[in-house]
Amino acid sequence: MNSMKDCFVLSNGVRIPCLGFGTWRADGEEAYESALTAFKKGYRHIDTAAYYGNEKEIGEAVRASGIAREEVFITSKVWCSDRGYQSTKEAFYRSLSALGLDYLDLYLIHWPASPSRFDDWEEINLATWRAMTELYEEGVIRAIGVSNFLVHHLKALVKERIVPMVNQIEYHPGYLQEETVAFCRQHGVLVEAWSPLGRTRVFENPLLCEMASRYGRSVAQICLRFCLQNGILPLPKSVTPARIEENMRVFDFALLEADMQAIADMGLSGESGRHPDTVDF
Repeated sequence: MNSMKDCFVLSNGVRIPCLGFGTWRADGEEAYESALTAFKKGYRHIDTAAYYGNEKEIGEAVRASGIAREEVFITSKVWCSDRGYQSTKEAFYRSLSALGLDYLDLYLIHWPASPSRFDDWEEINLATWRAMTELYEEGVIRAIGVSNFLVHHLKALVKERIVPMVNQIEYHPGYLQEETVAFCRQHGVLVEAWSPLGRTRVFENPLLCEMASRYGRSVAQICLRFCLQNGILPLPKSVTPARIEENMRVFDFALLEADMQAIADMGLSGESGRHPDTVDF
């Protein structure tokens, strides 16, 4: 990936801009202003969710940007309480209405139903997926996928007529989820990275700090470049204009293979602890 205009290509041929803009924990005026800033600086891919409570503001920012709708890639997600066939369809149209859009580019199941909480977890996920498949075939969603799905959650869905096109998971130096990434690649599922910058321990990691100094970059830029070179689509979030711009400047350098390997070998660091089978929503 060499510029903000470069795209990954999903299994159905849809092109998705290679660097997205995350909006979790941004709401109200902050969500609107940060999204509008991102659009003005060159982002064309924005990630939201019903759970974030900012779909209305994101939609307003899209319209205020003056950018043609077809030039912007917009993702939202169905929340846990709305999983299931009919409730998923209803939740989708609520999101579409809140955003003020005629269609979504990507719609995801935000978290899987898990065996630790539901005896019929697999059927819940399948019913949700079948509703999304129908919405996709009706043309109101250009691509569908999942978020936070591990291999055992994915196994049933990859047997479906329409296989998830995206799996958005926590991914950053210090937390690579290699088994899930390998399974996704085997089945043609693009992996997106939420929290691609990790947490404080990542920013303080001596290896990453040394690399940042050597490359003349920030630790955040090292993390994002690592994702891109691994074929992972990062979704960095910031509400600070300078950092929003900084996170874009990752296309004019490349990490050496030895440095990529060193990051891959650095061990656990900065993970959120939100495991899909134990998180309590």
